[in-house]
Order: sequence, then structure tokens, then C-alpha cells
Amino acid sequence: MSNSFQSISGQSLGSVDSLNNLKAQASRDPKASIRETARQFESLFMQEVMKSMRASTLSSGMLENNATQLGTEMLDTQFAGKMSGLPGGLSDAIQRQLQRQMGIQDLTPEKVQKASQTTLAQALPALATKGIPNHVQSFIQQHDAAARSASAATGIPASFMVAQAAHESGWGKREITAADGSKSYNVFGIKATPGWTGKTVDVVTTEVINGQAHKVTAKFRAYGSYDEAFKDYARLITSNERYAKVVAQAQSGSATGFARGLQQAGYATDPAYAEKLAKTIQTTQRVQSTLA
Repeated sequence: MSNSFQSISGQSLGSVDSLNNLKAQASRDPKASIRETARQFESLFMQEVMKSMRASTLSSGMLENNATQLGTEMLDTQFAGKMSGLPGGLSDAIQRQLQRQMGIQDLTPEKVQKASQTTLAQALPALATKGIPNHVQSFIQQHDAAARSASAATGIPASFMVAQAAHESGWGKREITAADGSKSYNVFGIKATPGWTGKTVDVVTTEVINGQAHKVTAKFRAYGSYDEAFKDYARLITSNERYAKVVAQAQSGSATGFARGLQQAGYATDPAYAEKLAKTIQTTQRVQSTLA
């Protein structure tokens, strides 16, 4: 079960007061209890979606504090409530599924809650990945294990690393290859510095110098596998003082801080690098939320 679903299922419907309310409602109107359960889950899901979107949005940081964050969270909760229970929405789909699964024989609140959780868990993957191309989902799934291994060693969220690999390689479509067409497995675009003793490949790439794009030939590192590439990236990002603030931002869970930090540290010359990477992180997190 995905982490995002666990965070949803542990909220309102899991409270004693809410369960007691559903019990009372079920005794009076079983069908109404199904509608209310479905509406609550849709509202919680919408809150998670809005929270994820805000976490991946670039913000200036100006005038932001605990009070403004609390106000934003309260506003998001109100918006989620307003958007829930509308005709044709997610709650309608949950309600129909519950009625099909349960019929009219067992409409106790406990049964309603359990069936609701199962229904929502089945619905989340399709909702979270709606509109995301198959090759994007495949790239994230392919590198998920290597990223999680590197995350355990660095504290950098796996989603941040997969997203950076995706951005650098164009979701695998612009992966660096040697002159003979063989793979370098270098999905992070890491150049071969003078201290690098491994294999290299020469690649014509675009660098932005003084605001102008220039084609240059550069040496890039080559690996034996994607797992090696993620491990080398982890070593590079954590051992170089230049990226110390980047790692700290990543370990705090700030996608915006991570993306900005990489750009400021000179990881890439594209002036829009941080904005692009932040959007890619958001897409990656949506897909990873559906992975077991």
C-alpha cells in the first residue's frame, strides 16, 4: 500500500468520534453512511493532492513563516471540502463501488470503512498517474530501487534523485552513449573531472555561457550499470563541499530548496534548471506514491 494512502487512511475515518458518528448514521440511514464515508475519503485525498502540489511549487520564501503556512493549510482544507462530494467526482465512484461490494446486507461502519479503504487504494494509482505518459512511469519504476538504495546512504529522497536523472536524460531518451552506441548508464550527466579514473565517453553538449548557448565537446563518466551511476552520484553530491547546502535542503524534504541549491552550486548552466527540476520532482512523486 502506498505511503500517500496510509497518510489518508489514518485520518478522519480512523478517529473514535468519526467512527461513532458513522455508527449512529448507519443505524438511521445505511446508504447515507456510505455517501459520507466516500465524501470524507475524497476530501482527504484532495488535501493530499494540494499538499503535494504546494510542496513542489517554487516559492520566493519572502514573508513565509509558520503562521502563513498554517493559514495555507487551513485554506487548502476548506478548498478540499468544497471540491468533495460533487456530482461525478471521486466520492460517487467510491460510493458505487461500495454498494456493489457490500450490497445491502452488511453496512456497519466498520465494514463501510474497510471497503472504502480498499476502494480508494485501488483508485489512487490511476488518479495519481493520470496524464503521465507510460515511458515516464516506466523510467521512474526502473530506477526506483537504485534511488532508494542511494537515498538510504545519503538521506536525499529517492524521488529527488530519480527526478534529476529523468531531467538530465530526458526520461531516458537522451541518455549518454559512446561513439559505438554502447550505453554509459550516466543518467545524471556527470562529467569526467581530472580525478576520475573510470571509463569516459566524449559527447557534444550545449552549455550556456554568458547567456549564450554554445555547442562543446566534453568528457562524461561511464558506468557498468544504472546502480553504479546512482551510487557515484550519491558519492559526488555528499562528498563535495560545494553541494553541502544542497544535501541539507534535500534531507529536510525541500524539493524547491534542492532544485535551487543545485542551480546555485553550478550543477547546470540552464537558468531555468531549478524550475524545470522542481516540476519533474512533482511528477516523480506522483508516480512513486503508487509504488508498494
